[in-house]
Amino acid sequence: MTRPTGAVTLPDLRTADVVDLTRALCDIPSVSGDEGPLADAIEAALAPLGHLEVLRDGDAVVARTHLGRARRAVVAGHIDTVPVQGNLPSELRQVDGREVLWGRGSVDMLGGVAVALHLAARLTDPAWDVTWVCYDNEEVEADRNGLGRLAATHPEWLTADFAVLGEPSNGGIEGGCNGTLRVSVTTTGRAAHSARAWRGVNAIHLAAPVLTRLAGYEPRAVEVDGLVYREGLSAVGITGGIAGNVVPDACEVTVNYRFAPSRSLAEAEAHVREVFAGYDVTVLDGAAGARPGLDAPGVADFITAVTAVTGGGPAPKYGWTDVARFAALGVPAVNFGPGDPSLAHADDEHCPTDQIRACATALEAWLTEGAP
Repeated sequence: MTRPTGAVTLPDLRTADVVDLTRALCDIPSVSGDEGPLADAIEAALAPLGHLEVLRDGDAVVARTHLGRARRAVVAGHIDTVPVQGNLPSELRQVDGREVLWGRGSVDMLGGVAVALHLAARLTDPAWDVTWVCYDNEEVEADRNGLGRLAATHPEWLTADFAVLGEPSNGGIEGGCNGTLRVSVTTTGRAAHSARAWRGVNAIHLAAPVLTRLAGYEPRAVEVDGLVYREGLSAVGITGGIAGNVVPDACEVTVNYRFAPSRSLAEAEAHVREVFAGYDVTVLDGAAGARPGLDAPGVADFITAVTAVTGGGPAPKYGWTDVARFAALGVPAVNFGPGDPSLAHADDEHCPTDQIRACATALEAWLTEGAP
């Protein structure tokens, strides 16, 4: 393959240290929509590896083994980041006496991608057949998501018995994910000059009971397949009014419901409509969650391998992630990757380097257990 002049390159995946590889990935800016150079570099780095079939769709790169194993795993991660805020190029720093990789993408989620690429090169004869997926546009609207595009156009590329998504999980296992639903709750009044407010009906005032219901709402903690998911119902925006001297005739409260994966999207919508009975409720967007999938064949070995290296048992994933896309395909999936999720998208985004190495060690141990 002929590379364009000035194309960026990655270190040799077969010999590069996984932390150095993470730095190299971070230092190729890949804000959503501009992943092309990084996707090119990943494809070029994987292409010489004779044990892998390398495929490309847009800025998503897929590499897979064909060893005739009884089971196939997918290891996936998105290569895009949110916009850079003075946090590139990456640096090695000391934070609280611990070496960290500082820079955009170190947590969300180029550390996880580096682990995948590192192992894709090293594991020529794993116990599972493995499909390694690096995809684009995760940080933007759902209809641009590269994994969603692959699921729609090349679902056979994602066929597997189990999937691991390298989203940051502090090096622990986070099973499944909550679902998310966003709605608008609208009140309607009558416009009037604010000097004669009695002639109008203030729609913002009418929204007060909506906020009261939210303030008094008691979210559930729901056990699903042994993990306890915490729900939440929150006002995330409110708009109303057109001028400083006009009584507003419309007000819209935007509400986000995070719900346990035991509830379907339709059940979540029905619950929200019940909470706001008597109000005009419009669904803006939503996505179902994913059950933990920890009882799938072979997953017990994954849990054993990870906990032996990182300690601690599986926990729930409270946020929505692309594990839900795998669940929709009938593939059980978990989140497992380096980095503290609370530092994702932060200007001081940084990831402990020992956590990157530990994730690579644990994943390698699992994928090679029982290999010939």
